[in-house]
Amino acid sequence: MTVRRPRAAAAARGAGPVAPGRALTAPVARRNRDGGWRRPARVSRLAGLPVLAVLLAGCGIRATEVPTNFGPAPSRVQCSLTEPDGSTQAARGLPVQVFLLCGSQLVTVDRTVRVPDGAADSERRVLIAQGLLDQLAQPPSPAEKEAGYSTDVRGGIAVGGPRPGDPDDTLRLGTAPDSLTSYALAQIVCTFSDSAAAEGDGSVVLAGPGAEPPRRYECTDEVRSRPGSTEPPSKEVAAE
Repeated sequence: MTVRRPRAAAAARGAGPVAPGRALTAPVARRNRDGGWRRPARVSRLAGLPVLAVLLAGCGIRATEVPTNFGPAPSRVQCSLTEPDGSTQAARGLPVQVFLLCGSQLVTVDRTVRVPDGAADSERRVLIAQGLLDQLAQPPSPAEKEAGYSTDVRGGIAVGGPRPGDPDDTLRLGTAPDSLTSYALAQIVCTFSDSAAAEGDGSVVLAGPGAEPPRRYECTDEVRSRPGSTEPPSKEVAAE
């Protein structure tokens, strides 16, 4: 009687010879009753992992074991302010809006200006224009600074009415318009054009303290969105 050695038995089952001193650790394929080969269960489970990874990638999901941290949400949205109480504003003066700089654009904020009762229309326009200029030159409040607001208009600019020969709606500034920065000029023109200091078409006629003729300025969408690179369009106004 011949005794089959273990290595021979393993070879007879199709697993191949076993190296001396080394144990069989990997699962071995076995025949089914119908003569076919049966794959080990662990191999089947591992074979399905690439398919699962492909499915996850197709859904836009990337498998990861590293925790992600996107940080806290911002505490305040830039260029966004809580609207003030309108009744309180009205009690302090005439509600107006001025254009400040925020995110390289012009954005309106609420202000008030004081206008004496009984002022004539021409005088009223000048008083409103002076009040708007004073508000533009005022430093932004702490809340406005936190939200990203700033101004390029400097204080001390006076406003006067027309001179003889100027159009009736002329506003003469103590500083020549062409000596202002593009940001400051855009702030002034857009603020005036959106107020009672403007003409019916929204344009505003400005001139400086010198002998230069007045010019009619307009506040366009391009000026409001790019005040640093787009100056308000203007044209000379003929003397009366």
